Amino acid sequence: MPETNWGDILNLMKPRWMILISVIIVVLGVAVGYFLTKGNVLGKATGSGQVQIQVTKDEAGINNPAALKDTAEGVLDEGGIGGEGTHHLTRTGGVSQNVYLTSSVIDLQSFVGKKVQVWGLTVAGKKAGWLMDVGKVKVLQ
Repeated sequence: MPETNWGDILNLMKPRWMILISVIIVVLGVAVGYFLTKGNVLGKATGSGQVQIQVTKDEAGINNPAALKDTAEGVLDEGGIGGEGTHHLTRTGGVSQNVYLTSSVIDLQSFVGKKVQVWGLTVAGKKAGWLMDVGKVKVLQ
């Protein structure tokens, strides 16, 4: 019975292992990139990662409000709840009626203290009863 030379067998398998490891690294890199870009909710809604923003004194937001399915009105105030949202809408009915807001495309800070209408997409929140990624804001008063 011939003697098996394990060193020769391992040398023949080295290129295969290197190729397999390289493929795994590339696939993991693509997967991580995909999951990192999923955070931009409004980019998904508008069909691209880039959105066109229009800004005036009384309005700011994306050009395609039809992609924004949810809307709410109230006085825009600073502060989220439990780390969710950067701002909130104060509405009649008390704290339980607040809409907590974040925006991946516009600066909400310039509308603080004003009665506004916002358009956006509802996102899952753990602490907030209603958490919205705002794509458009308009001053009402």
